[in-house]
Amino acid sequence: MAEDLPTALARVRSLVLDDVRLVRAVAAGRRKGVRPQWRRVELRYVDLKAGRRLQVTRYDATQAFTANHEGEAAAEAVDALLAEPFGNWHVEATTETLQLRVTKKGDALVHSAPADRASPPHPHRDPDRVSGPPVPTTGPDHAHDRPKARLLPEDDPVFQVLGISDASGRVKPSRQAKYRQVEELLRALDAALDDAIAAGALRTPTEAEPLRVVDLGCGNAYLTFAALRYLTAVRTLPVRVVGVDTKVQARLDDEAAAHELGLDEQVSFVQADIGTVELDGPPPDVVLALHACDTATDDALARAVRWEAPLVLAAPCCHRDVASQIRQQARSGGAPAPYSLLVRDGILRERFADTLTDALRAAILRGHGYRVDVVEFVESKHTPRNTLLRAVRTGVAGPSGHDEVEQLTGTWHISPRLAELLS
Repeated sequence: MAEDLPTALARVRSLVLDDVRLVRAVAAGRRKGVRPQWRRVELRYVDLKAGRRLQVTRYDATQAFTANHEGEAAAEAVDALLAEPFGNWHVEATTETLQLRVTKKGDALVHSAPADRASPPHPHRDPDRVSGPPVPTTGPDHAHDRPKARLLPEDDPVFQVLGISDASGRVKPSRQAKYRQVEELLRALDAALDDAIAAGALRTPTEAEPLRVVDLGCGNAYLTFAALRYLTAVRTLPVRVVGVDTKVQARLDDEAAAHELGLDEQVSFVQADIGTVELDGPPPDVVLALHACDTATDDALARAVRWEAPLVLAAPCCHRDVASQIRQQARSGGAPAPYSLLVRDGILRERFADTLTDALRAAILRGHGYRVDVVEFVESKHTPRNTLLRAVRTGVAGPSGHDEVEQLTGTWHISPRLAELLS
């Protein structure tokens, strides 16, 4: 129901400053026409040797900042966050769950329900499964050094069917990096959904019109199945997912996995070219592309732009196209002065090509009506290809996006694939 915004924020403040009832609070998204200082903020209480403290974790585009507060300092920290123009607040307490969304008119839409009915399924336990340890229900966990919560546990059937976890539900040593990549991409998807919905770029899905997600270049469908599982079982959203890949065997294997998991009605797979694939029904709301090789990432981004997809998440893989063009220029002595030192040595040239490629992709997307962030989604020890392009459609093209791309490509005498596809 709609409430006066100051009154609704006062309800949030009361719950957040209750060190007995609060389980967790999350602020994310932005209000119309204004952006908060932080991309996302999480609050919970922790028990330290010096006593109980309010732990506040603030996330910017690349990293997290954590601080612990008590007494007046805790109240001041909360008041400062409530003054930020966040579009959404989600507060879990032992007695209730409160969700607040700020409308375009600046009003507050508030939903509150008792904790036993309001909370979504615990991310570490599927209510339809009987295996695994029980989830404690005695109250919030105030342990300071608790293990980092996983969005999907190691023993989730998705990971077992896909071969990431063994029969006992433990991630295989050889698959640890893949598990972490999928985990961090789910975190990025989770935050990006909140941001896109709060910005009005993405509609709130319903049973009649579920969230439509497409994974371009899905391959073995690790992200396809994990995203479906997380969005439906944890976030309890109505979702339909399509995986697209050029290989026949990939489609057959993925369809077999979907059948084994009992997900035939929620996910489907299409064998088609990423750049020209046509889907039944309305265009997708969310486009994913995990490590599509070289210009396949450009094909995926171009397809998303043509669909006018509200949210796009792409983690590029190798960048051979621009790298080969720069290498040819360097061999012919055509590197622009005074930048020849950037491309003289092979390893520096390859790294520069990676940066230049993704910078151009981001600029081109901005020129086609997207707000784009380029971030690191996972540590490099898990994959050297750890850059994530996160794009939210605004419909307003950047005023100088095309000019900047023209100047940069003209300086380096290169022709980026994405610009060609969208020209």
